[in-house]
Amino acid sequence: MVYVIRKEHFNAAHRLYNPNWSEAKNEEVFGPCANKNWHGHNFELIVTIKGIPDPETGFVFDLKELGKLIKKEIIDKVDHKNLNMDVDFMTGKLASCENLVMEFWKILDPKIKSASSSAQLHKIHLVETNKNSVEYYGEI
Repeated sequence: MVYVIRKEHFNAAHRLYNPNWSEAKNEEVFGPCANKNWHGHNFELIVTIKGIPDPETGFVFDLKELGKLIKKEIIDKVDHKNLNMDVDFMTGKLASCENLVMEFWKILDPKIKSASSSAQLHKIHLVETNKNSVEYYGEI
């Protein structure tokens, strides 16, 4: 099995806030991330695909095409956006990295399956800060 990795970047703002809680509880749980005036990050999105290289191309998945797919389906929808307010697939969801990466999976997995009969989405790694990141393998 060969694993290929594509990195992309985007900038976005969000607020960690549960509307069912008081302002005080939100601040207690989420700290400065509950700021009512939002806060932003320079995110790094790392997508890993696994498979056996195609004998004709030597590719598991054409990384240039993967980059185009990620840009169209994810980056164009989240870059320089407010994740709480501007991103349709985050409507009604807490804008945590955990929820965000699961939504990315829902978008990318079927697109990758339809583009390749042998490659599979293996992992999505979302880096929020140099100290905080999440990984998702499609498991629920």
